[in-house]
Amino acid sequence: MSAAATAADAGAAPPKGKKKLIIIIAAVVVLALVGVGAMLALKKKPAEEGDEHAEAAPKKAAVKAHDPKAPPVFAPLEPFTVNLADKEADRYAQVGITLELDTMATSDALKVFMPAVRNNILMLLAHKTSADLMGRDGKDKLAREVARETSRGLGLEIEEEEEPDPDEDETASKKKKKKKKVEQALPVTAVYFSTFIIQ
Repeated sequence: MSAAATAADAGAAPPKGKKKLIIIIAAVVVLALVGVGAMLALKKKPAEEGDEHAEAAPKKAAVKAHDPKAPPVFAPLEPFTVNLADKEADRYAQVGITLELDTMATSDALKVFMPAVRNNILMLLAHKTSADLMGRDGKDKLAREVARETSRGLGLEIEEEEEPDPDEDETASKKKKKKKKVEQALPVTAVYFSTFIIQ
């Protein structure tokens, strides 16, 4: 009888082991699904924040009045030192920039995306010549471009700014301006230069 009892126990043991194995595998699969769900939820949060900025942009374009009670949000960047694109001589620029942002949330996002923002601004400066940056118009244009490149660094899709065609006559230029879309509102409301040295 003991041999028969042992054979019966041996026959009953494998199904219990299979049940435990199935339960363990199911638990691992459930944990893996929970982990994937958490990763997707975390990835969607920055995208949703970017969408909030994108959705808020048209509203800001329509509302031009600035709330005087709201304190400005400034973000000073570390100074940029970059070789300029002059071909006749080695020249470089040292530029200190402070950004004025639309909200505190944008300031927090800027800290997260700072490497991309600095890269975009450095690439922009590296393609400039000293002649491009000497005059007031050049600095104004650079400020607009820095605002656009900063917005791109924050993950927003920004349309390219159209350059005026010097060969085009004034009437055609005016017609284009009428057809031009409403300017896209950026999270960077102003760019201020704290230092601007070209050598």
